[in-house]
Amino acid sequence: MDMAMPMLQQWSAMDLALLFVMWLVMMVAMMVPSATPMLLMFATIARQRRARQQPAIPTGIFLSGYLLVWAGYSAIATFAQWALHSAALLSPMMVTTSTRLGGGLLIVAGLFQFTPLKSLCLSRCRSTLGFLTAEWREGLRGALIMGVKHGGYCVTCCWSLMALLFVAGVMNLLWVVAIAVFVLLEKLTPSGKLLSRAAGVVFIAAGFWMAKGGV
Repeated sequence: MDMAMPMLQQWSAMDLALLFVMWLVMMVAMMVPSATPMLLMFATIARQRRARQQPAIPTGIFLSGYLLVWAGYSAIATFAQWALHSAALLSPMMVTTSTRLGGGLLIVAGLFQFTPLKSLCLSRCRSTLGFLTAEWREGLRGALIMGVKHGGYCVTCCWSLMALLFVAGVMNLLWVVAIAVFVLLEKLTPSGKLLSRAAGVVFIAAGFWMAKGGV
């Protein structure tokens, strides 16, 4: 706690850079498991194209598109955390000190689970072969664009879940693991949509309870 106090007084450019790296590492840890089926599918198609002596694109280029999107979200999260810090709304453990803010984040995350945008992005994330069939582009630039587009669907699908780290604690590794597991189940299991809606109900109820001073 004492070691964290200087950080609460003033943040330098280096502090922001390190915070960005921390968010990016967490994003990779939370998103890679659910993105693995798509990456494996892309790699399989690349191998098949090589076997037929057709132009094949390294999977790393496709993955780079995801990394660009994850980096973009990490930058937004970094500046959001800086803004909360400046407003004295974060504890030394990087947890919001406002029950209203925490409750509001939970309610927003819960409501988002029921939106058409959530359903659209979730369906795109769940359909690996369908996405590649409909969105296939040739060349290195095409692979990068596909990675950015699919990565965008996946981040849009899960952005509110990541924002809940400000409720449970940005450095709470158990919460990071819990989000990663939930995202994986939501995208890959047959009951993913039902799980998404059930989580929405829980988030909304917890949000109202927290906003009223329950915690």
